[in-house]
Amino acid sequence: MRAGVVVAAQPGVEELAVRAEELGLHSFWVNDTPMVHGDPFVALSLCAKATSRIRLGIGVTSPALRSAPAAASGLASLNALAPGRIICGVGTGNTARRTLGMRPTTAARLENFTAAMQDLCAGRATEYREGDQVRDIRFLHAGAHVNTADTIEFVVAALLGPKAAAVAGRRGTGLISFGLLDPAGWQALHDTRHHAAQDTHRDPDSPTDSYVVTALHLLDEDEDPHGDAARDATGHLVLSLLAFAADTAADTPALAEQLGPEEREAVRRLLDRRGTTATAPDRHTKLYPNYLGRIAPQDRDLVVPSLMNTLALVGTRDDVLARITTLEQAGVDELLIQPVIDPPTEMALLAKLLT
Repeated sequence: MRAGVVVAAQPGVEELAVRAEELGLHSFWVNDTPMVHGDPFVALSLCAKATSRIRLGIGVTSPALRSAPAAASGLASLNALAPGRIICGVGTGNTARRTLGMRPTTAARLENFTAAMQDLCAGRATEYREGDQVRDIRFLHAGAHVNTADTIEFVVAALLGPKAAAVAGRRGTGLISFGLLDPAGWQALHDTRHHAAQDTHRDPDSPTDSYVVTALHLLDEDEDPHGDAARDATGHLVLSLLAFAADTAADTPALAEQLGPEEREAVRRLLDRRGTTATAPDRHTKLYPNYLGRIAPQDRDLVVPSLMNTLALVGTRDDVLARITTLEQAGVDELLIQPVIDPPTEMALLAKLLT
């Protein structure tokens, strides 16, 4: 399986990209969460100039954040700096919208956005709508300004719901998912994508890639799999899910209802610890600071073992490789880790494991 890394945009990110390329990693992604992290287009432009081989990804942008013309301009500009090396993840903006206290957009709007960006980034005209006004738009200047000749790869963000996977099938894109380490879940996504492609007369077997974002912690001999080191390495993923469950408990209770008693108790403690409630209108300002950042030691108790095992790869080298093999058999092409403790060391560990 291929290996890659996902990081937050911040000064010096290009140095991590250079190191990832030196280690032989396949891709380097930057989050698009405007009120939590820096701007991914700025960060990846630095990475594009500093590297020559590694693929560079936006993970992920959304029509709830950017207009199709603005996003396409950013992507095609990156493509001019790193021809043929750009990947764009697109999604409903679940986290990025939640950090604004807003709901994510719809699958229909996501599909229109994806289609428009595919057209624009390939140099084609597309339909652009504002209210009841509709116009055909296209890049009016290409050449040195933007690159629409080299292909940009698009992938749709999906978890277990079928709607986003169906968008991927209809648009002929790949898939990216966060913390989905269940082979059966991946098989369901691929089946949905396959059927949607068939329904729209696309080749369901056309080559596309699937990516999973997770965290990695290899255990030393006799190390506690749920000890402080393992919790620190995986806690950012667990707390991101707990924050989402806490945020959506009142208006979209489906996730909270899937959690076990220990996990629901962790959600309750998180709300209490952050000084907010599941219905407070400003809860997003309390739940999402330091989102996907290294957790504080006092929050280790919130990193419940069941969610560590669900969202992250923790175990001996043989145990982790066995889980990766099952994911590969389920159609996952690339494992992306989100390092928070010591990114260069964690990237080296991933490279040693998979490359």
